[in-house]
Amino acid sequence: MKSKALFLAMQALTIFVCGAAHAQSAPPEGAQQFAELGDLKLQGGGVIHDFRIGYRTLGNLNAERSNAILWPTWLGARSEDLLPFAGAGNVVDTGKYFVILVDSIGNGASSSPSSSKTQPLMKFPEFSIHDMVESEHRLATEVLHLSHLHAVIGMSMGGMQAFAWAVLYPDFMDLVIPMAGSPQSTSYDKLLWTTEIDAIELDPAWNHGNPIRPFNRGLALAAQIESMNATSPDYRVSHTNSKGFDAFVGGIKKNAKGGPGVACNQIRQRQAIISFNLPAELGVSLEQLVLRVKSRMLIFIPTQDHLVNPEPARRFAVAVGAPIITLDSPCGHLSFACISVGPIAAQFLADPSSVRTQTLHEEVLNQ
Repeated sequence: MKSKALFLAMQALTIFVCGAAHAQSAPPEGAQQFAELGDLKLQGGGVIHDFRIGYRTLGNLNAERSNAILWPTWLGARSEDLLPFAGAGNVVDTGKYFVILVDSIGNGASSSPSSSKTQPLMKFPEFSIHDMVESEHRLATEVLHLSHLHAVIGMSMGGMQAFAWAVLYPDFMDLVIPMAGSPQSTSYDKLLWTTEIDAIELDPAWNHGNPIRPFNRGLALAAQIESMNATSPDYRVSHTNSKGFDAFVGGIKKNAKGGPGVACNQIRQRQAIISFNLPAELGVSLEQLVLRVKSRMLIFIPTQDHLVNPEPARRFAVAVGAPIITLDSPCGHLSFACISVGPIAAQFLADPSSVRTQTLHEEVLNQ
């Protein structure tokens, strides 16, 4: 009898200790986490060795494991930049959903030219938007042990990944919400990103692909080009007068500094965008591409987007029969900072059938 009591006491103690250890090891909500996935084989035939993907999770997975939402980062962003979009009353309510914010390849958190020990800088292989999605799928299935997602959401380059998810893994999620994304890069997009890469490589520190010291000029030039295209001419004129122009440009230059690793990260992610073309990759037309889609989609399109040409996204939406939320704002690609989209996104996540095509207007131009 005493032996049995002792056994039960030890068992209870073991459960308590293990539970306490688990609680101590569990990262705080929204904390940066990493998963080691071994070699990541790339669509183009290369391999990223010792691949590591960064991510953050918020909220709780429900008993049915049916409330997970995956949200990858945009160009140059890190998962921490997505945190303001998650929470009660925002785009995704972490009280209702288990939200996975993912660092896209090449952003400096996930495996990147700046962080790879075996494939540093430009030895880091070129990767694609497709490869980003593959790494995210491996995170979801191999690390988080999910067989299905409620939704995939993404802005800009994240929106490109959302389109790719809808086509490459059509059965894996219920809903897809691309925001200012595209299923393919147009010639206009390619011209922009190629010009930015050329600007980076004009820096004397580029040293013919063997960067030797911190960058200043090249990154600043690329940032100026991107700033010019991120909003509309009307927005820039209304926000920056002649007296404030020097300070405006000075601020861009100040924030654009970085070392060789940053420059290589920026080049590789831009190359991924330049090569992005889902119809060509699958050997179909854009209209035929939508036949692969099984999830319901909600597509946000800024009317004055000069950073990601909106026409392919519009054609895709019409072909698939998805509601289009047009953002009428001189903020252009940055319209999400000028028009609140959280309520409509939340409505679609809860009840997709209740959302219809509509135009949202900016009520007050930010000053």
